[in-house]
Amino acid sequence: MTLASDLERARELDVGELADAIEAIGFECTRCGECCTATEPAVDPADEEDTAESAENEPHTATIFPDEIRQLRDDGRDFRDIARPMPYGLSETADGVEGETFEWALQTDGCGDCTFYAEEDGVGSCTVHEDRPLICQTYPFSVALDNTVQPMGEAVDEAGLVRAHECEGLGRDIEREDAEKLAATLKERAIRELEEAIAVRDSYEPVERADGEVVVYDSEGAKRPDGTPR
Repeated sequence: MTLASDLERARELDVGELADAIEAIGFECTRCGECCTATEPAVDPADEEDTAESAENEPHTATIFPDEIRQLRDDGRDFRDIARPMPYGLSETADGVEGETFEWALQTDGCGDCTFYAEEDGVGSCTVHEDRPLICQTYPFSVALDNTVQPMGEAVDEAGLVRAHECEGLGRDIEREDAEKLAATLKERAIRELEEAIAVRDSYEPVERADGEVVVYDSEGAKRPDGTPR
């Protein structure tokens, strides 16, 4: 499927059918924080003794688009406090990180957790809950179109065009009103992701990159890691 055909399909998604699928799978957020924190690397049981201590957690990686970054910056936050270059395509060198990548990921703290994640007495919360990106609003669900963004966590269930990813809240009862609200946001996210992907493709003009430099391409063109135009 092309981006354009996927976008057409996304715009034609029936919110009621998406809500039916979400109801069939079931979901209730338990505020466990798993979707906001670094993930433990997969370890082969046969190698567990040798790798368990040396393996590092993989930092939380959630896509955030330029307009979502601007929304979070409205409260006076610095760009780098919100987003970082998507790590895919970047490499670590003796002088630091360099390379080219597409799009942005939510910033993480020293532990690899989302910088906006807070926890008290084992209960997690988002400190920017009202302004969190669409991918966070709709986790653990995604729309099964070829060119939509798949969040962290393996897909463990599917109903119609709705995929459910690893989450301890799956399988719990959900009110119809909540399912419909989540379905509407899921449709919005699918459309937004595909519009962004098309804009990235259409605005892409490679720039000459210096050694040790990071260049990020998003729907607004080439940028530096601090979000300024390259």
